[in-house]
Amino acid sequence: MYYESTRNSTLKIASAEAIVQGISPDGGLFVPCGIPSLTLDEISSFGKLSYPEIAERVFSLYLTDFSADEIRNCVKSAYCTGSFETENVDELKTLRRGLNILELWHGPTCAFKDMALQILPHLLTASVRKTGTDKKVCVLVATSGDTGKAALEGFKDAPGTNILVFYPENGVSAMQKLQMTTQDGSNVGVCAIKGNFDDAQTGVKKIFTDPAVAEKLSENGIMFSSANSINWGRLAPQIVYYVAAYAKLVEAGELELGEKLNVTVPTGNFGNILAAYYAKCMGVPIGKLICASNSNNVLTDFLRTGVYDRNRRFYTTISPSMDILVSSNLERLLYHLSGGDSDYISGLFAELSSKGRFEVSDGIKKSLRELFWADFCTDGETKAAISDTYKSFGYTVDTHTGVAVGVYNKYLADTGDKTCALIASTASPYKFPDAVLSALGASCGGDEFEKAETLCKISGLPIPKALSELRSKKPRFTGSVERGEMLGYVYEALGIK
Repeated sequence: MYYESTRNSTLKIASAEAIVQGISPDGGLFVPCGIPSLTLDEISSFGKLSYPEIAERVFSLYLTDFSADEIRNCVKSAYCTGSFETENVDELKTLRRGLNILELWHGPTCAFKDMALQILPHLLTASVRKTGTDKKVCVLVATSGDTGKAALEGFKDAPGTNILVFYPENGVSAMQKLQMTTQDGSNVGVCAIKGNFDDAQTGVKKIFTDPAVAEKLSENGIMFSSANSINWGRLAPQIVYYVAAYAKLVEAGELELGEKLNVTVPTGNFGNILAAYYAKCMGVPIGKLICASNSNNVLTDFLRTGVYDRNRRFYTTISPSMDILVSSNLERLLYHLSGGDSDYISGLFAELSSKGRFEVSDGIKKSLRELFWADFCTDGETKAAISDTYKSFGYTVDTHTGVAVGVYNKYLADTGDKTCALIASTASPYKFPDAVLSALGASCGGDEFEKAETLCKISGLPIPKALSELRSKKPRFTGSVERGEMLGYVYEALGIK
């Protein structure tokens, strides 16, 4: 299988090269030239396999330039070393017949990003060997909260790499900030920026695609790669858990083989729900893709109207990992829906860059309506969903999963569609104790750890070890820069003059 750029369909490279590069030199994203397929019998057989075994099967379809042993070694290094706190890498919880929660936050940083970022460093180092690259790899990351810590944890002390993370100074939770700023490892760097996530993401992308920067790094024996979901090596692992979830629901008797499964995903940068789209295209019987946004509802408006317009107020919400107005992975979806028309995609995103908006064709609008349903929740609605879920099922969700629950309930009310449902739960409620306790009507006094203890008494959920251990750690990284100073920080961190 080869990969092509969304902005230059004539550029075709193997998966190892796509993973090493992270982003195409033209600013486009790498996508598979063809989406592999699974039969229902194959999907059914996955129900008896472990998560690592299912991951091996899915990766073998996408990473065809990797040997079976290379894939197996990457999978075992990520998922079989005890870094996940539960028996299964993913956990399925059935709240009632036809309503299931996919818990994706039992990894070392308590967020769904671990599902991909525990394996990405192994895929990247294997790819570097396969491509014969002799340069040190600098992994450059913009984060809205969870990606940063998950990437730092995955890449810390990985041979031949540095990792530098930028996060919005006032745009992450206190627990998320503490996770990043206390990170250990000799090859890591963390820096706040005076701006929001879109500013961080735009700055990182600009650094990535600047030929002068690439030349300067090359002179110093360094090259960039990415741990954001713009990197195919980050997105491919996310496909696995949708394939696995469907197979496990069939095995558990929650679904009949071939029966549709609606999937609801709290969505910011569009990577997680895009992974569900790829699973659907592979033959997993996924019905409606329900896109759940917070008050930064640019995706809701786009999926309803076909007009993407980032020229709007930016909200800082209680679901900060979704506080995004430029959803990078949408480019991949539109490339597929356009039939692989890279000139068309280049035009759309040039328009987004210059005018802050674009409108897609009528044909793509029709496809969007068929594939997706979209809505959003305000902070008040999110808290109400958290409260209602606890009262109805005795189950506690975080502020991002709360958005998904709230939007799923709106979908039910609007459509009456009782198709079996899966809601992606993307973070532990302990990462956002203030908002969760407030939603549950509980006292929010004390520091983050006292709040976690209060939440533990109410929810009955054990406090993840990865978070409780932060109590004794002191921040290592306390600096912040203006948006225009990001490149200077990169050069300083890498020792480049």
